[in-house]
Amino acid sequence: MIKKTVPNVEEALKGVKDGMTFMLGGFGLCGIPENAIAQLVNLGIKDIICISNNAGVDDFGLGLLLQHKQIKKMISSYVGENDEFERQMLSGELEVELTPQGTLAEKCRAAQSGFPAFYTPAGYGTEVAEGKETREFDGKMYVLEPAFKADFSFVKAWKGDEAGNLIFKGTARNFNPCMCGAAKITVAEVEELMPVGSLDPNEIHISGIFVQRIFQGEHYEKRIEQRTVRSR
Repeated sequence: MIKKTVPNVEEALKGVKDGMTFMLGGFGLCGIPENAIAQLVNLGIKDIICISNNAGVDDFGLGLLLQHKQIKKMISSYVGENDEFERQMLSGELEVELTPQGTLAEKCRAAQSGFPAFYTPAGYGTEVAEGKETREFDGKMYVLEPAFKADFSFVKAWKGDEAGNLIFKGTARNFNPCMCGAAKITVAEVEELMPVGSLDPNEIHISGIFVQRIFQGEHYEKRIEQRTVRSR
């Protein structure tokens, strides 16, 4: 029986180094790998490239790495909730590559599937397409987008088993699945770590073949990015 469990986040992140490229799952603050991000902060690694839909908020998520100026380059689709991100970007301290959201997801999926690149109409005729190959198909122009290359993918799931099979819950099934297997090493943190065979095969979203390390996460805050309540 193949077991991919590691005892804690410290073991899960063994091998991370300065200058590496990381994929981090989640959307806003939903489904982010909180334990992995906290450990990256604790390790103090620097000059990293982060691929994530967005950059967290000032005091949570990837915002913690930005606070400590550990990120050299951010590749994302939306960055509007983080004042420190804005400051670093405008001052030239942080390199930013904005990518259409669907393209960002597909660049992850291409890497997951072993495809080097794909054509998409998104971004044609804009600065997104600058320096990239374009081609016409059936009278419509497309941009050639390369798949991502990353050293680690950090994802967060609701349940997982010791073989690395994962189930995501609700909206947390966002960028997490397409980042599994899209890097050299995929690390999954889960709310519930189960024995092999305890998950219903029909409910598994990602097979363990895409995961190299899995551990039981702790102390999840699960913050809401902008809490809005109606006035009474």
